[in-house]
Amino acid sequence: MDGCLEVAVGVVVNGAGRCLLTRRHAGKDHAGCWEFPGGKLEPGETPREALLRELTEELGIQVESCRPLIVIPYDYPARSVRLHTYCVTAYTGTPEGREGQPLGWFDAAELRQLQLPAANRGIVNALRLPDRYLITPEPVEHGDDDAFVERLSSLLDGGYRLVQLRAKKLSQTSLRRLAERVVRLCREHEAMCLVNGSVDLAREVGADGVHLSADALRLLQEFGRPHDLWVAASCHDRQEIALASALQVDLAVCSPVRHTGSHPEAIPIGWDGFAELCAAASFPVYALGGMTNDDVDLAQQCGGQGVAAISGLWGGRRG
Repeated sequence: MDGCLEVAVGVVVNGAGRCLLTRRHAGKDHAGCWEFPGGKLEPGETPREALLRELTEELGIQVESCRPLIVIPYDYPARSVRLHTYCVTAYTGTPEGREGQPLGWFDAAELRQLQLPAANRGIVNALRLPDRYLITPEPVEHGDDDAFVERLSSLLDGGYRLVQLRAKKLSQTSLRRLAERVVRLCREHEAMCLVNGSVDLAREVGADGVHLSADALRLLQEFGRPHDLWVAASCHDRQEIALASALQVDLAVCSPVRHTGSHPEAIPIGWDGFAELCAAASFPVYALGGMTNDDVDLAQQCGGQGVAAISGLWGGRRG
């Protein structure tokens, strides 16, 4: 991104789990919007160095530790920006608006209701999403739904909080019946449930969102994304990442990172390829293809949110 404005951004969280946001003054770009605190890098600064300096100057706090969360490239009409976002895990001092800016503390659910600069949307989603995206195996038509639901319940008990119900071979009647049970179970565990493929079905059964294939994502261009649902996408290259960004999806999986038995003909993108796609995305990205719980740290080191998998999570151990 030539001429891109590099910005360091901090997610400061208090003891109650609420995030600190500041409100932009009148007369500035995005006036009146709430935003995560931070500022542009000065010549020679690393993003982390800029973060420490900006939060001291803006808020009067000293960051003791922080960890990378997400890097978001975003093209505004007048300027391209890249937000290097960190979670501030420890700091000293009491935050105050040293430049006269109003401050507010908000929980994760409130963040999606605020008026924010468009580039901040990916930060909010990264904060709300877990590091593992559990994709269900294909259920069997006229099979044992009870066993399927029991296995999912045990995984939810173990801590999974993002589930995709993927059932491409079931009849509509069987799929709807199973989807209602899965959505109800996820709600009981305060987990998010996305239904693969059908916006209408996701709405009918009360799912949190829909997961779309790359082909379905292209069809969505004609109608625009549904704003009452979370929208996830499957992406395999930079063109599909660009389309997903244009449609403002909430998250994506990129695959295949490794060879998989389910798609033996697919050429893996590898971790370098995964990192390149993460760097081009304005939303959280999960690594898919041969993933297990042991790969979460590596996926995050590449700029991803975490990992997504079917057999590696459904049949594996929660790490």
